[in-house]
Amino acid sequence: MANKRLFLYNKSMYKFWQKTFQIIGVLALIASAVLVVWLFKMGILNDQNALKDWVSHYKIVAPLIFIIIQIVQIVIPIIPGGVTTVAGYLVFGPILGFLTNYIGLVAGSVILFLLVRRYGKPFIRLFTKDKEIQKYEQKLDSKWYEYFFIFCMASPISPADIVVMITGLSSMSLRRFTTIILITKPFSILGYSYLWIYGGELLRYLMRM
Repeated sequence: MANKRLFLYNKSMYKFWQKTFQIIGVLALIASAVLVVWLFKMGILNDQNALKDWVSHYKIVAPLIFIIIQIVQIVIPIIPGGVTTVAGYLVFGPILGFLTNYIGLVAGSVILFLLVRRYGKPFIRLFTKDKEIQKYEQKLDSKWYEYFFIFCMASPISPADIVVMITGLSSMSLRRFTTIILITKPFSILGYSYLWIYGGELLRYLMRM
């Protein structure tokens, strides 16, 4: 009876956290939109000098806070990572923006991998539907999975978070995983930043042709 009660308690708590993360995801998206509007009204997004002044005013704290934000958005994958990646580039510039993105994304990916390695598929189910898990889990049996993983980590348009979590279910070692992340993340960071920042300009140019 005690074991049964414990199971029901755990199941109840599990459902609670599933629902909680869904709500947090919605609130986080709303908060992101509000933040963008606020930064725009403050002149930070549409005035390069205001942007530089804002960053220099918080030159030590701002990068550290951003790194923590990047780690959190990887470990709790409820916000599209591209949003914060581009934000880092716009706020801190190409060099510091790249470094803060790189440190945060690498650290977050390693932590996420270890969490899945520790808690398994139930952890993934907190954020992802079973259908989506099965879609990528089937690829684990392929001898080409590591190449698929490398491609997803280097690509700016791949579902990186779910692939990291699925890889946590594989036999890949932490050392191998970390090495791949360290090598491939620069490509995805640069690719995503330039794709979304300059992609709009390219699209407008093509439309005028």
